[in-house]
Amino acid sequence: MRELSIPTVAGKFDATVAGPREGRPVLLLHGFPQTRLVWRRQIAALAAHGYRVVAPDQRGYSPGARPRLPEDYRMDLLVADVVAITEELGWPAFDLVGHDWGGAVAWWTADAHPGRVRTLTVVSTPHPGALAGALRGDEDQRERSRYMRDWCETPATEERMLAHDAQELRTLYAGKVPRDSTEAYLRHLSRPGALTAALNWYRAGRTDRAIGVVEVPTLYVWSTEDSAFGAAAAQQTGRWVDAPYRFETLQGVSHWVPEEAPEALSRLLLDHLRTHGAYRTATDTPTAHSPRR
Repeated sequence: MRELSIPTVAGKFDATVAGPREGRPVLLLHGFPQTRLVWRRQIAALAAHGYRVVAPDQRGYSPGARPRLPEDYRMDLLVADVVAITEELGWPAFDLVGHDWGGAVAWWTADAHPGRVRTLTVVSTPHPGALAGALRGDEDQRERSRYMRDWCETPATEERMLAHDAQELRTLYAGKVPRDSTEAYLRHLSRPGALTAALNWYRAGRTDRAIGVVEVPTLYVWSTEDSAFGAAAAQQTGRWVDAPYRFETLQGVSHWVPEEAPEALSRLLLDHLRTHGAYRTATDTPTAHSPRR
């Protein structure tokens, strides 16, 4: 693994890259309150099997791509970041993986750019259409999602989360995230402006358009002890995929799947990529202007 800086019109994204340059490209998107470090076990597993893997710190998490206003974190801009990053990498088509907020961005990217996304893997986060339905009709999901409204208060949320050696942030990890990773996330989010930028994802408001049915091969991994997403939305997600679809449930695992169940997730991800290894898109040819990294 090595560090990489990816320049785009939105700024410079810090990233980790691994695997052979000629390997099949895979992009990994993290969520809140984490960084690209969340994927270190999956990066190693994918690279060992010959994939070219890039995991960026997303908008707001990369100091070089940290706009100030909440509206700078709209979903259309987050999707545009994915497109810009992969174009800079010289990837006309790529496999996309996301967890938590990274999963939401992955769903929206697959919907908006089905010709670019070779396969989709989403961990924890249900399809936004399924989640919206659950929020309308399932009291359990409404209770689980209440924190999203609570975190829109600023700067009170930041002050509360970082008080007493970031005790509230530590509680979110529920003892399921390794100690070294927890400390790394807390150091990152304690830097000036970092936590506000991360919380601006919640404060950006709803997207202007409705998401549709995803038309790329999709693996969705949900865990029974996820505190943010309940069974109702998870079970309805398959209705929003019109392509080969696989739904896997991890029993007794919390929201922090990539770190709590790394071997299981890597095994599922590798199997999904192998199963759809022959899948190609109409735009699966290199662009002439984009550098390869």
